[in-house]
Amino acid sequence: MNESSEGNSRTIFGFWIYLMTDCVLFASLFAVYAVLHNNTYGGPSGSTLFSLPYVLGETLLLLTSSFTCGLMMLAASLGKVRHVLAGLVTTFLLGAGFLAMEINEFHHLISDGNGWRRSGFLSSYFTLVGTHGLHIAVGLLWLVLLTVRILRRGLNPSSMRKLTLFSLFWHFLDIIWIFIFTIVYLVGVIKV
Repeated sequence: MNESSEGNSRTIFGFWIYLMTDCVLFASLFAVYAVLHNNTYGGPSGSTLFSLPYVLGETLLLLTSSFTCGLMMLAASLGKVRHVLAGLVTTFLLGAGFLAMEINEFHHLISDGNGWRRSGFLSSYFTLVGTHGLHIAVGLLWLVLLTVRILRRGLNPSSMRKLTLFSLFWHFLDIIWIFIFTIVYLVGVIKV
């Protein structure tokens, strides 16, 4: 193994460690939500607040962005710069659409008097979903920086490493969202 591939392996291993610390963060937020989801303090619960079709639309945007991210990585492995750039832009647009829908949902909840201060349920909801949204915003910024980098420098080994790390991050966020969709929204709306 040469120095370059050893450095790449260490970087990717280090990034996996970061993702595991993010797993701990989200596991903690899910645990807090599990404890507080019934603490509505006489206010509305998820079954009255959440619109499953709307959240399903968000979910489809994010899952499609994961698919385009995967196609982008395939194009990168084949050295197709134009396809990589198209994948970056498409993934950005889908991710931005998801984030806009999430912000819109937060806006409507807050404007209807259902902000994070209303109950333990809403506090834990806004914290969990908002933390995921913050990660998405960071991912969108990362996408912009990757696009600029590839436009300037092309698909060199450093760019490939950065694309790989971004791909791991983006797919991780999709997995977290699937848990949020299932635990917060699906279970919240169905309410057994």
